[in-house]
Amino acid sequence: MEESILILDSNIKEAGYSKSSPVLQNIQFTIQPGELVGLIGPNGAGKSSTIKSLLGIINYLDGTVEIPDYAYIPERPIFYEGLTLWEHLHFLMSTLKSDEKDFISRASQMLKEFDLENEASHYLDRFSKGMQQKVMIMIAFLQQPSLHIIDEPFTGLDPKSTKQLLTMIQREKERGSSILMSTHILDTAEKVCDRFLLFFDGKILSQGTLYDIRKQSGLDHGSLLDCFDVLTKRDTDDR
Repeated sequence: MEESILILDSNIKEAGYSKSSPVLQNIQFTIQPGELVGLIGPNGAGKSSTIKSLLGIINYLDGTVEIPDYAYIPERPIFYEGLTLWEHLHFLMSTLKSDEKDFISRASQMLKEFDLENEASHYLDRFSKGMQQKVMIMIAFLQQPSLHIIDEPFTGLDPKSTKQLLTMIQREKERGSSILMSTHILDTAEKVCDRFLLFFDGKILSQGTLYDIRKQSGLDHGSLLDCFDVLTKRDTDDR
């Protein structure tokens, strides 16, 4: 039988900011081509530490992470203050093996979709947080990687931009790209994610489809939030 192709394979025994006090334990999961996987959990659950582990920027890691080419969209926008929006895009193009005509066409389309056409010659430090977030999304999607790692993508986005982002994510999935998305917006995650990783206290509390999560929580028709609440209480009571 032919083995499934994996876009990401995480087998982290433990990880953290020092070997003496790891904050993550047994973070084992995979992502396949075209999947949108939601990374769900409260503040302090280990979501950001997991992302740092996947990116290879955490101080201590015992285990392995197999990850291909990826694009990362941080929660807080990062940009060059001395470059305009178009200069950011041209700089990105210079780092990619991409046809210039095709890249410019895709970039122009995204500018239009995000209503940033009239802002292309402006500096990003003058943009609102939501506009800066749109640029981070554009830069990531223009790279067309195998995997997108997105940290709280809906922060600062208005409803129209949120809908446009979800359309772009669906387009990336159809292209075969996978998405790992950390978010607090559980009602949106419930509607769009193929699978979920529910984090609590530095470990994966539960993972699977919404059907799997409901089965594990005992709530046959429960929302993702209700299921997560039941599972966290059960975990706390079992200690």
